[in-house]
Amino acid sequence: MTAGLSRLVVHRKTGDEKLHADGDHIGPTLLNFWKWSMSDLVSNVTRGVLAEFIVAVGLGVNYHAVRDEWDAYDLETNIGIKIEVKSAAFVQSWYQKKLSNISFRTPKTLVWDPDTNTRSKEPSRIADVYVFALLAHKEKKSIDPLNVNQWKFFVVPTVKLDNRTRSQHSITLKSLESITGGSVGFANHELAVEDAYQAQN
Repeated sequence: MTAGLSRLVVHRKTGDEKLHADGDHIGPTLLNFWKWSMSDLVSNVTRGVLAEFIVAVGLGVNYHAVRDEWDAYDLETNIGIKIEVKSAAFVQSWYQKKLSNISFRTPKTLVWDPDTNTRSKEPSRIADVYVFALLAHKEKKSIDPLNVNQWKFFVVPTVKLDNRTRSQHSITLKSLESITGGSVGFANHELAVEDAYQAQN
Protein backbone atom coordinates (compact mmCIF):
# COMPACT_ATOMS: atom_id res chain seq x y z
CA MET A 1 0.00 0.00 0.00
CA THR A 2 1.31 3.47 -0.87
CA ALA A 3 2.64 5.19 2.24
CA GLY A 4 0.29 7.87 3.57
CA LEU A 5 -2.70 6.69 1.51
CA SER A 6 -4.26 4.27 4.00
CA ARG A 7 -7.78 4.85 5.27
CA LEU A 8 -8.34 8.33 6.71
CA VAL A 9 -8.92 8.52 10.45
CA VAL A 10 -11.86 10.87 11.01
CA HIS A 11 -12.18 12.71 14.32
CA ARG A 12 -15.45 14.03 15.69
CA LYS A 13 -15.88 17.76 15.09
CA THR A 14 -17.40 20.33 17.47
CA GLY A 15 -19.01 22.68 14.97
CA ASP A 16 -16.72 25.53 15.98
CA GLU A 17 -14.07 24.68 13.39
CA LYS A 18 -13.55 27.64 11.04
CA LEU A 19 -13.21 27.90 7.29
CA HIS A 20 -9.68 29.16 6.73
CA ALA A 21 -6.90 29.82 4.25
CA ASP A 22 -3.81 28.07 5.61
CA GLY A 23 -4.79 29.02 9.15
CA ASP A 24 -6.17 32.48 8.43
CA HIS A 25 -9.83 32.38 9.43
CA ILE A 26 -12.28 33.44 6.73
CA GLY A 27 -15.27 33.70 9.07
CA PRO A 28 -17.83 30.91 8.65
CA THR A 29 -17.70 27.86 10.91
CA LEU A 30 -18.50 24.19 10.38
CA LEU A 31 -21.81 24.87 12.14
CA ASN A 32 -22.61 27.46 9.47
CA PHE A 33 -21.95 24.79 6.85
CA TRP A 34 -24.23 22.34 8.66
CA LYS A 35 -27.06 24.91 8.83
CA TRP A 36 -26.60 25.71 5.14
CA SER A 37 -26.45 22.12 3.90
CA MET A 38 -28.55 20.03 6.32
CA SER A 39 -31.51 22.13 7.46
CA ASP A 40 -33.94 20.42 5.07
CA LEU A 41 -34.52 17.31 7.18
CA VAL A 42 -37.24 16.07 4.82
CA SER A 43 -34.91 15.81 1.82
CA ASN A 44 -34.15 12.21 0.89
CA VAL A 45 -30.43 12.12 1.69
CA THR A 46 -30.62 14.08 4.95
CA ARG A 47 -33.74 12.21 6.10
CA GLY A 48 -31.94 8.91 5.51
CA VAL A 49 -29.02 9.90 7.72
CA LEU A 50 -31.39 11.27 10.35
CA ALA A 51 -33.29 7.97 10.31
CA GLU A 52 -30.04 6.14 11.09
CA PHE A 53 -29.41 8.54 13.97
CA ILE A 54 -32.92 8.11 15.38
CA VAL A 55 -32.62 4.31 15.22
CA ALA A 56 -29.18 4.53 16.85
CA VAL A 57 -30.60 6.61 19.71
CA GLY A 58 -33.46 4.16 20.20
CA LEU A 59 -31.08 1.21 20.25
CA GLY A 60 -28.64 2.83 22.65
CA VAL A 61 -25.88 2.86 20.04
CA ASN A 62 -23.02 5.28 20.76
CA TYR A 63 -23.90 8.36 18.72
CA HIS A 64 -20.93 10.26 20.14
CA ALA A 65 -18.71 8.40 17.69
CA VAL A 66 -18.47 9.29 13.97
CA ARG A 67 -20.84 7.78 11.42
CA ASP A 68 -19.04 5.52 8.95
CA GLU A 69 -20.62 6.20 5.57
CA TRP A 70 -18.76 3.37 3.87
CA ASP A 71 -19.35 0.52 6.30
CA ALA A 72 -21.08 -2.66 5.07
CA TYR A 73 -24.00 -1.96 7.44
CA ASP A 74 -25.26 1.16 9.18
CA LEU A 75 -25.22 0.41 12.92
CA GLU A 76 -24.09 -2.18 15.44
CA THR A 77 -25.81 -2.58 18.78
CA ASN A 78 -24.01 -3.01 22.08
CA ILE A 79 -24.56 -6.78 21.85
CA GLY A 80 -23.22 -7.00 18.31
CA ILE A 81 -26.39 -6.99 16.18
CA LYS A 82 -25.61 -5.49 12.77
CA ILE A 83 -28.36 -3.17 11.51
CA GLU A 84 -29.19 -1.80 8.08
CA VAL A 85 -31.52 1.22 8.12
CA LYS A 86 -33.71 2.17 5.16
CA SER A 87 -35.84 5.30 5.07
CA ALA A 88 -38.90 6.52 3.18
CA ALA A 89 -41.59 9.20 3.59
CA PHE A 90 -45.01 10.12 2.28
CA VAL A 91 -44.17 13.84 2.30
CA GLN A 92 -41.32 15.26 0.21
CA SER A 93 -39.66 18.68 0.15
CA TRP A 94 -40.82 19.41 -3.39
CA TYR A 95 -44.30 20.10 -4.73
CA GLN A 96 -46.45 16.96 -4.78
CA LYS A 97 -49.72 16.18 -6.51
CA LYS A 98 -50.16 13.28 -4.09
CA LEU A 99 -48.35 11.56 -1.25
CA SER A 100 -45.43 9.36 -2.29
CA ASN A 101 -45.89 5.63 -2.71
CA ILE A 102 -43.72 3.81 -0.20
CA SER A 103 -41.09 1.37 -1.39
CA PHE A 104 -37.66 0.58 0.07
CA ARG A 105 -34.64 -0.61 -1.91
CA THR A 106 -33.21 -3.88 -0.56
CA PRO A 107 -30.69 -5.24 -3.10
CA LYS A 108 -27.81 -7.49 -2.19
CA THR A 109 -24.61 -5.56 -2.78
CA LEU A 110 -20.91 -6.12 -3.29
CA VAL A 111 -19.38 -5.25 0.06
CA TRP A 112 -16.61 -2.68 -0.15
CA ASP A 113 -13.72 -2.71 2.33
CA PRO A 114 -12.49 0.89 2.84
CA ASP A 115 -9.29 -0.38 4.48
CA THR A 116 -8.18 -2.20 1.31
CA ASN A 117 -10.35 -0.52 -1.36
CA THR A 118 -11.58 -3.92 -2.54
CA ARG A 119 -15.05 -5.39 -3.08
CA SER A 120 -16.43 -8.82 -2.29
CA LYS A 121 -16.87 -11.19 -5.22
CA GLU A 122 -20.48 -12.13 -4.45
CA PRO A 123 -23.33 -9.74 -3.55
CA SER A 124 -24.81 -10.26 -0.09
CA ARG A 125 -26.56 -8.65 2.85
CA ILE A 126 -24.18 -8.28 5.79
CA ALA A 127 -26.62 -6.88 8.38
CA ASP A 128 -28.46 -9.23 10.74
CA VAL A 129 -31.59 -7.09 10.86
CA TYR A 130 -33.15 -4.43 8.64
CA VAL A 131 -35.02 -1.49 10.16
CA PHE A 132 -37.33 0.21 7.67
CA ALA A 133 -37.93 3.69 9.06
CA LEU A 134 -41.01 5.36 7.63
CA LEU A 135 -41.64 9.05 8.26
CA ALA A 136 -45.36 8.36 8.35
CA HIS A 137 -46.75 11.84 8.96
CA LYS A 138 -48.92 12.97 6.05
CA GLU A 139 -49.50 16.68 6.72
CA LYS A 140 -46.96 18.88 4.99
CA LYS A 141 -47.56 21.90 7.22
CA SER A 142 -46.77 19.98 10.40
CA ILE A 143 -44.14 17.49 9.19
CA ASP A 144 -41.30 17.31 11.72
CA PRO A 145 -38.68 14.57 11.25
CA LEU A 146 -37.26 15.36 14.71
CA ASN A 147 -40.53 14.21 16.28
CA VAL A 148 -39.93 10.49 16.77
CA ASN A 149 -43.69 9.96 17.11
CA GLN A 150 -44.07 10.81 13.41
CA TRP A 151 -41.98 7.73 12.51
CA LYS A 152 -42.96 4.08 12.20
CA PHE A 153 -40.42 1.26 12.22
CA PHE A 154 -40.72 -2.10 10.45
CA VAL A 155 -38.13 -4.57 11.76
CA VAL A 156 -37.21 -7.56 9.58
CA PRO A 157 -34.64 -10.34 10.08
CA THR A 158 -32.35 -10.36 7.05
CA VAL A 159 -33.11 -14.04 6.47
CA LYS A 160 -36.71 -13.07 5.66
CA LEU A 161 -35.49 -10.77 2.91
CA ASP A 162 -33.11 -13.43 1.59
CA ASN A 163 -35.93 -15.98 1.48
CA ARG A 164 -38.47 -13.80 -0.29
CA THR A 165 -39.81 -15.26 -3.53
CA ARG A 166 -40.78 -11.83 -4.79
CA SER A 167 -38.40 -8.97 -5.64
CA GLN A 168 -34.98 -9.09 -4.00
CA HIS A 169 -34.34 -5.48 -5.03
CA SER A 170 -37.15 -3.66 -3.23
CA ILE A 171 -40.05 -4.12 -0.86
CA THR A 172 -43.36 -2.25 -0.68
CA LEU A 173 -45.11 -0.99 2.41
CA LYS A 174 -47.86 -3.56 1.92
CA SER A 175 -45.32 -6.39 1.85
CA LEU A 176 -43.58 -5.03 4.94
CA GLU A 177 -46.87 -4.89 6.82
CA SER A 178 -47.53 -8.47 5.78
CA ILE A 179 -44.20 -9.99 6.84
CA THR A 180 -43.86 -7.99 10.08
CA GLY A 181 -47.47 -7.91 11.25
CA GLY A 182 -47.20 -4.14 11.51
CA SER A 183 -44.90 -1.38 12.63
CA VAL A 184 -43.53 -0.50 16.04
CA GLY A 185 -42.98 2.92 17.55
CA PHE A 186 -39.73 4.53 18.63
CA ALA A 187 -40.02 3.25 22.19
CA ASN A 188 -40.37 -0.37 21.07
CA HIS A 189 -37.99 -0.82 18.17
CA GLU A 190 -35.06 -1.92 20.36
CA LEU A 191 -37.03 -4.93 21.57
CA ALA A 192 -38.25 -5.61 18.03
CA VAL A 193 -34.65 -5.65 16.77
CA GLU A 194 -33.60 -8.12 19.48
CA ASP A 195 -36.60 -10.33 18.73
CA ALA A 196 -35.84 -10.25 14.99
CA TYR A 197 -32.21 -11.18 15.67
CA GLN A 198 -33.21 -14.08 17.90
CA ALA A 199 -35.71 -15.30 15.32
CA GLN A 200 -32.97 -16.14 12.84
CA ASN A 201 -30.48 -17.66 15.27
